[in-house]
Amino acid sequence: MLEGWLDFERPIAELEAKISELSTLGGYQEEINRLRAQAERLKKKIYSNLTPWQKVCLARHPRRPYTLDYIDLICEEFIELHGDRGYGDDPAIVAGLAKMDGKNLVIIGHQKGRDTRDKLRRNFGMPHPEGYRKALRVMQLAAKFNLPLLTFVDTPGAYPGVGAEERGQAEAIARNLRELAVLPVPIIVVICGEGGSGGALAIAVGDRILIMEYATYSVISPEGCASILWRDGNKAEEAAK
Repeated sequence: MLEGWLDFERPIAELEAKISELSTLGGYQEEINRLRAQAERLKKKIYSNLTPWQKVCLARHPRRPYTLDYIDLICEEFIELHGDRGYGDDPAIVAGLAKMDGKNLVIIGHQKGRDTRDKLRRNFGMPHPEGYRKALRVMQLAAKFNLPLLTFVDTPGAYPGVGAEERGQAEAIARNLRELAVLPVPIIVVICGEGGSGGALAIAVGDRILIMEYATYSVISPEGCASILWRDGNKAEEAAK
């Protein structure tokens, strides 16, 4: 696999690399234009004939924007809030106060991380109970100050580790569902990558739920489904169908 590209995107990646190489040289504009047109045709062909598993792979694409990327693009200001005021902070959940188009709002979202160190720090976007309780604290601030709530959903699911279960993972998710259902402010939910099971639902109850192209929203990951049905996580591609 070329770095940052999926296997089925290899033909596109090779064209993009050639375009980039020619762009550093002079006198090849006509060839560059031809290759760009060819790349666009190839993209339409590939992305209009995706298998269910390929769509799952796109939802997890390493170059896909994450919550902080969207915040940087759409907000003039963002003040991140940390901690659940009970156990600790969970970097897998980003939450805070923002200003967009001159209007104040609250934003909550999953954050997966880019490089290896950041992915480990953010637990690959799989929140612990303290992450969901941090989200709850910020939801309550939205209600207190009558601010609309915008959430970005992108997680394989809630973290299933022993420590997370001991600290009340199921209770934290259930409480968020209950509180979101009656929160007295407008709530917009955007599924921007993976929407995995209860880990997604814990910040995904809203007045409007949007899903981006090639994002997924399901009760379980293909790997989890395959493990249950066939006791073989390697059958994830079949489960995705």
